Amino acid sequence: MKTLTLCVLLSTIFLAGHAQVDSHDSDKTRVLSLENAWNEAESHKDGKALNALLTASFAYTDSDGSFMNKSEFLASITDPGYDPSHIVNEGMRADVYEHAVVVTGRYREEGTDKGKHYTRRGRFTDTWVQQNGAWLCAASQETLMK
Repeated sequence: MKTLTLCVLLSTIFLAGHAQVDSHDSDKTRVLSLENAWNEAESHKDGKALNALLTASFAYTDSDGSFMNKSEFLASITDPGYDPSHIVNEGMRADVYEHAVVVTGRYREEGTDKGKHYTRRGRFTDTWVQQNGAWLCAASQETLMK
């Protein structure tokens, strides 16, 4: 009887662990696709789409060290003087936690800002949290690379 109980217990633990790994893979895949959706929305200056990806308390630290809340960040993206033509992420890594996913990676961006052409390369860290069944970005930070 003890052997049967032990086998059932071990099977349950194995299956629960396997389900958690599948869930983590699913969360990781979902959040990485949201990172790409973010780039698409930003390159099209789609404030409404970006708004839907961010928590109400979203915090953003720009590459120059300036800090923006959600409304300030969205205003910067939709500013008429900002015109990104190309934004791409590379080498993204997603680490899944119970109700959060932290994404790190590199980005390349090209466009015009206030009439001047720019090209940027940098690293970023985005923290995504699960709220009401949806993954939303709570914080983002980027650093320029030389």
